[in-house]
Amino acid sequence: MFSSALFFFSAQSQVGQKYRLALIVSAIVVSIAGYHYFRIFNSWDEAYSLQNGVYTLTGAPFNDAYRYVDWLLTVPLLLVETVAVLALPGTETKPLLTKLVGASILMIATGYPGEISNDFTTRIVWGTISTIPFIYILYVLWVELSKSLERQPAPVQELVRSMRLLLLLSWGVYPIAYILPLIGVTGNAATVGVQLGYTIADVLAKPIFGLYVFAIAVAKTKFDREAGNDNTVAHDAPELDLVPNSSKT
Repeated sequence: MFSSALFFFSAQSQVGQKYRLALIVSAIVVSIAGYHYFRIFNSWDEAYSLQNGVYTLTGAPFNDAYRYVDWLLTVPLLLVETVAVLALPGTETKPLLTKLVGASILMIATGYPGEISNDFTTRIVWGTISTIPFIYILYVLWVELSKSLERQPAPVQELVRSMRLLLLLSWGVYPIAYILPLIGVTGNAATVGVQLGYTIADVLAKPIFGLYVFAIAVAKTKFDREAGNDNTVAHDAPELDLVPNSSKT
């Protein structure tokens, strides 16, 4: 996470001015995630102790709140990051972000009571409630990303299509991890499985997704420069030369 943050902060000079916000947000997202993963690690380390080759409970509870605080901060920023790189008109951006950010806060807030409960019914009820805004967010993002394809240059269209699939893949891991205790996975296997699932999803949804955002920003910067639509010159950006020129294909 922290390595990704360093990359995103340093890569701003390689893209046009109007795409730099997306990289700044990407860097902030992985910085926040990196901090919370240290806290998650410390909490896990305090909750378990190695005794005669076997990990046992120490009596200190493992704190899932760190992960949910992380999501409460980073998920809205991820949505800002996604919309920012598309460089939509201001009249479309504000209402879109208002809907998405509101839904993301509702999704996380309603998922937490089920996460910390050991009761089957409580987990499934709150998980179901949380799924409603979850599906809404994915639906809106899929529709908006699909609509944006018509306005994108050819090299960017392929990246946006791949971004849509990554979005489904990464976000799809979260509910799978959440329901592990509901489908017969119990005890240590459930505890470890949930944490591994969330971690894999976070890596896909934050640094890997951020690299897609960077690639789109690079491609759009090159297109803008060649079309004469960007007055900002990107410096020291060899990546720009690797993006196919649709006018020559």
